[in-house]
Amino acid sequence: MAEQDQLTPAQQPELEENGGTLAGSGAKTEMPTTYDPKAAEQKWYPYWMEGGFFRAGQRPEAKPYTIVIPPPNVTGMLHIGHALDFTLQDILIRTKRMQGYDTLWLPGTDHAGIATQTKVEQKLRAQNISRYDLGREKFLEQVWDWKDQYAATIHEQWAKMGLSLDYSRERFTLDEGLSKAVREVFVKLYEKGLIYRGKRIINWDPAARTALSDIEVEYKEVNGHLYHLRYPLKDGSGFITVATTRPETMLGDTAVAVHPEDERYKDMIGKTLVLPVVGREIPVIADEYVEKEFGSGAVKITPAHDPNDFEVGQRHNLPQIVVMDESGTMNSEAGPYQGQDRSECRKNIVADLKEQGVLISIEDHVHQVGHSERSGAVVEPYLSTQWFVAMQPLAEAAIQAQKDGSGVNFVPDRFEKIYLHWIENVRDWCISRQLWWGHRIPAWYSESTGEMVVARDEEEARRISGLSDLKQDEDVLDTWFSSGLWPFSTLGWPDDSEDLKRYYPTDVLVTGYDIIYFWVARMIFTALEFTGEKPFSDVLIHGLVRDAEGRKMSKSLGNGVDPLEVIEKYGADAMRFMISTGSTPGQDLRFRWEKVEQARNFANKIWNASRFALMNLEGVAFEDIDISGKLGTADRWILHRLNETSRDISRLINAYDFGETGRLLYNFIWDDLCDWYIEFAKLSLYGSDAEAKRSTQSVLAYVLDRTLRLIHPFMPYISEEIWQHLPHQGETITLAAWPQYDAALENPDAVAEMNLLMDLIRAVRNIRAEVNVPMSKKVELIVKAGSEETLAIIERNNVYISRFAGTSSFEAGLHPEAPEKVMSAVITGAELLLPLSGLIDIEQEIARLEKEVQTLNSEVERVDKKLGNPGFVAKAPAKVIEEERAKQADYSAKREKVLARIAELRG
Repeated sequence: MAEQDQLTPAQQPELEENGGTLAGSGAKTEMPTTYDPKAAEQKWYPYWMEGGFFRAGQRPEAKPYTIVIPPPNVTGMLHIGHALDFTLQDILIRTKRMQGYDTLWLPGTDHAGIATQTKVEQKLRAQNISRYDLGREKFLEQVWDWKDQYAATIHEQWAKMGLSLDYSRERFTLDEGLSKAVREVFVKLYEKGLIYRGKRIINWDPAARTALSDIEVEYKEVNGHLYHLRYPLKDGSGFITVATTRPETMLGDTAVAVHPEDERYKDMIGKTLVLPVVGREIPVIADEYVEKEFGSGAVKITPAHDPNDFEVGQRHNLPQIVVMDESGTMNSEAGPYQGQDRSECRKNIVADLKEQGVLISIEDHVHQVGHSERSGAVVEPYLSTQWFVAMQPLAEAAIQAQKDGSGVNFVPDRFEKIYLHWIENVRDWCISRQLWWGHRIPAWYSESTGEMVVARDEEEARRISGLSDLKQDEDVLDTWFSSGLWPFSTLGWPDDSEDLKRYYPTDVLVTGYDIIYFWVARMIFTALEFTGEKPFSDVLIHGLVRDAEGRKMSKSLGNGVDPLEVIEKYGADAMRFMISTGSTPGQDLRFRWEKVEQARNFANKIWNASRFALMNLEGVAFEDIDISGKLGTADRWILHRLNETSRDISRLINAYDFGETGRLLYNFIWDDLCDWYIEFAKLSLYGSDAEAKRSTQSVLAYVLDRTLRLIHPFMPYISEEIWQHLPHQGETITLAAWPQYDAALENPDAVAEMNLLMDLIRAVRNIRAEVNVPMSKKVELIVKAGSEETLAIIERNNVYISRFAGTSSFEAGLHPEAPEKVMSAVITGAELLLPLSGLIDIEQEIARLEKEVQTLNSEVERVDKKLGNPGFVAKAPAKVIEEERAKQADYSAKREKVLARIAELRG
């Protein structure tokens, strides 16, 4: 998202137009003693829903701001990674809504083809039922039931998290509108020659019996073997050694390749080899794909079972021999191994190779093996007839957009390089899947002639072809094909809808770095192709949520975190604040329960401070709040700090720096507001000066109101609950105006004055802590001011100093008289002197310190003795001797300090 200022007051629609309350509400001073997150969550989410506060389109004159949610799969429960992703989006939407934008946060879910189908098949398998037993139609009924169940669960989780989604515009990747968009894109790409049907190597899942996208393949380190084999020349003049990790695929070998400049093989190129076991004759070919320096410099070529070999085979017109079927079972091309599972075939063929004397050696070999993310089966590179998208023409437009500056802004920007590297090296995309759940490919075949026609529906197919005996392609499209259209298909495309015209392009996409290639890239190139515009201005990339030890969360480790469990234990606000402010764009986040507890404690701090404020705002109405009157130092300072914090938070949210935003919010609320201002305010609130009390009440109400607005996007429930008790205007804090920077509230003089007071009070409290004097015991304080100006500030605020430094007597001057024995501290602009006689019993303190000297003498003597022992020094490890010498220096330095302190006390 480009740096955006919030809308000006003139641009912001009035609250009254959005159902806001015209009259101001007075404070409701009775708040429970403790904050109950569950009660607030159960109260306010239904209230927000019934009020329709999250619906887009209610501010027709305002500037739109749009986010489409990355649709979660309808495969199960949302995890903690979803909670991070959705919370960051909600923070942006809530902030922009309060800044006066017409915000649309469009929710939806993804049908997740293979993932969902696999889940349903697993459920049926437990009942000894297969999808083939049910047939396509009945099986799809089962999947729709599953979808409805888990979509409802996702709704519940969104509500628990407090997400401000516009449910009136919710979409599903298989709903009719999106299906129409999918068919339109398919047909148009086909008509442009960018979708074709062909035979190529793809990732094949033998368990699910379908092609897979790259993202559905997980590479795992496997302890395997490297088999070195001898392929003899037909003329008996020698042999070529090759190596393979998959000896069963040799049954599909159609050549052995060497580098054309490899001197070892120059006389063998063009000769014929005899494939062991099978006896098939295959040529020796020359191809620059082979690395001379690697291994023997010769590689077996299996075009039907290896993507690189397929390319080599294409260049040399080699046969493509598929030796196994769709279940991973060896077929008739495997000869004597027909009917054997591929793993069983491997064992048997190795035994036969050994018996024939062509197996030279078996070497242990650790390598990366692709596994199906869904079924867990080892993925087979497999030659198959599939549908593909020709990617290069589509990629070129996306690359050009990034290079000419009109493309998407990546946050952090380093991810642009990752995106460009992938899209510059992109291969054609296999989009067909051998599944039943998904968008069925809009292609029809004549059962009599075999003729194929691509159309938007069967009626159009009949009209185009003039044929009536049409049967639709059995395959469905890759899930990423439909989700790649998400930013514009959800808004009504291909129709020229009002939502599309108003809310597209969208403003920001929030997603993890793990799907930049597979989803983000596809959304960009399809949007450029079909809308002529980038789908979003910014892509905010976040990392993964890992466990406290930095490990990826997984079922096998049992270290996953259920966001509902976090909410149940600590409340949605605590989870949201922890997970959002603990994140840095592009970086992984470690989930720690103690951090959630700290966030819960922060919520309690806000609650307790608000309870105090409300107890002192009884009878104050919204109209009574006036911060233009005569204000004290602390009042002017807290207004300045609120103003400064509002400005910085607006800037940081626009820059997606949620971690720094959280730090500023935490420090302002905990330190400035609670620990300092509220304590200072008590003197006015409990004092006899009615005018000062009214001013402080106004400032307190004003600052607390604005503070709750700043915290609302992060902690919506507690902020709404407290805000409703405050004097306020409007129905909900979700529509309250975002605090804007106001130059009139800048007050550097009050800041300088307050900083002096805080430094002074902290310094006195530090001296008290040093000599163990509790705040209940009053002390004498003499302040030597460095200037008349500083002296005036100190005298003007002596009541605060006396109260918060805990003084029995307080004297300030440019050259005040002071006793000889004092404890002192220097702050900017002044020196503080605390007479020892008022702090401690000097004789008792000297006695205590002398005991400390005796203890330190013993320690120094012990270490000296050890280091003076030649035997110890000669035998002890260097590290141990170094540690002892460090102790010696430390004990000696401490003893010198204590002796100096005793001398000072004795005068």
